[in-house]
Amino acid sequence: MSESPIRKKRSRSLYSRSAAAFRWLHIYLSMLGFTSLMFFAFTGITLNHPTWLGASEQVIRDESGQLAMELLRNEPDKLEIAETLRETHALKGRVKEFEVDDFECMLVYKSPGYAADVFIDRDSGNYSLTETTSNAFSVMNDLHKGRDSGTGWSWLIDISALLMLLMSLSGFGLLLYLKKRRVSGILAAVAGTVAMLGVWVWLVP
Repeated sequence: MSESPIRKKRSRSLYSRSAAAFRWLHIYLSMLGFTSLMFFAFTGITLNHPTWLGASEQVIRDESGQLAMELLRNEPDKLEIAETLRETHALKGRVKEFEVDDFECMLVYKSPGYAADVFIDRDSGNYSLTETTSNAFSVMNDLHKGRDSGTGWSWLIDISALLMLLMSLSGFGLLLYLKKRRVSGILAAVAGTVAMLGVWVWLVP
């Protein structure tokens, strides 16, 4: 029995609507994730080749000073010490470590492409500071890895990864509606998958 004209019309309508939905989803996911996709693609190259754009170069600054003894007696005032040093030397980033023993305090400030290590003598209040800064490409490399970048940036990485996943899936779904490109497109996807697995199996030590 042949399909009724009404059923055919409904089938074509559903096909057209679903194809339009995939097309709409793919376009706007692509535009929403465009900047993050370009950023992580570019920094994937700079991360793999840090010497190309000087991302491995660092500038080191050594300084010293003295803290007020009342900050170091008994139980050291960690917050006041950290903020005093930050203000005095224009330090950046968050305090990632703060260790205290009977003789010394040690602080580490961290942010992407930046580190500052401070060692404080508790008997005298004297301290030494070593600050290490890197160029913008090193900062971007650390952002790519989510290193010392905080919770907000960590969420951005997760959301960007989700957008890229949905973008790829919507693009594959859209391909299924392109009869002339369907087979060649799927073969291209299979070839890319085989190439990736081949590199992993045979070329990764």
